[in-house]
Amino acid sequence: MWYAIISEDIENSLEKRAAARPEHLNRLEQLEAAGRLLLAGPHPSIDTEAPGQAGFSGSLVIAEFNSLKDAQKWADEDPYKTGGVYRRVVVKPFKKVLP
Repeated sequence: MWYAIISEDIENSLEKRAAARPEHLNRLEQLEAAGRLLLAGPHPSIDTEAPGQAGFSGSLVIAEFNSLKDAQKWADEDPYKTGGVYRRVVVKPFKKVLP
């Protein structure tokens, strides 16, 4: 089943994001290689694709896991979570309807 992992950053997370980004991307690339990643990306803090020093307010990952427990475990082990980037992470089942 698909699961949405909705994360909210701490204030001024840009430096911590930069430090954890390579390992974070590596985990996402592993999901993609396994055919289990629907989409992933950050939420810019301002209304632009390149927010610069304004940074990001959080992230969204939609990926396939065997259970909510497995999705939560994957989210809890994310380098952005363990590295102090995320203030809050919510994991919910997701039903893809369109496209």
